[in-house]
Amino acid sequence: MSEKASSIRSVCVYCGSQPGRDPSYLAAGRALGRSIAAHGLQLVYGGGTKGIMGAVASGVLSNGGKVTGIIPEFLVDMEATRHSLGQLDELIVTRDMHERKHAMFERADAFVTLPGGIGTLEEIVEIMTWAQLGRHEKPMVFANVNGFWDPMLDLVRHMREQGFIHTAHRVQPMVIAEIDDIVPAILEKLETVTDLDGADEVISRL
Repeated sequence: MSEKASSIRSVCVYCGSQPGRDPSYLAAGRALGRSIAAHGLQLVYGGGTKGIMGAVASGVLSNGGKVTGIIPEFLVDMEATRHSLGQLDELIVTRDMHERKHAMFERADAFVTLPGGIGTLEEIVEIMTWAQLGRHEKPMVFANVNGFWDPMLDLVRHMREQGFIHTAHRVQPMVIAEIDDIVPAILEKLETVTDLDGADEVISRL
């Protein structure tokens, strides 16, 4: 059964637990957090309080927003500090990575991917795979800070051109370089989908 967000209440952010070498990555994390809070949305993320993950959470919390952190027990002392985790509005400690990813998906109405490493890549690729298989229609965004995701997007384009991404119309994440444009784009996309759904309902009654 596929899932479609009927309204945007929460945004799941995938990103690195390290700061990266470009200062703009941390700045982007904080800015996205501010934007999520400013639009009255809740952050759902991997629970880390270090690196870009920490920057996003801090951006939300320092601007009056709500944060749900979801982290496996074995990563608590690697990606966070127990004191910092106590500042989150909600903390969910899972048994393993699989349970964590499923919980993040269930609680999110949209997904944004900031710069990160293999784990970040794996998370957004899984969400794209589920979209391709028709399991959800939730908005997906690559926050392409300073072109960070260009190599990944080139690979996806190549796979599509070579015929390896079936139902490619379902795998169309938004690519947005300006952080402040991300949340408005998600909200606008949802409005467009909602309008189309309404049109389909009217047509079905004719």
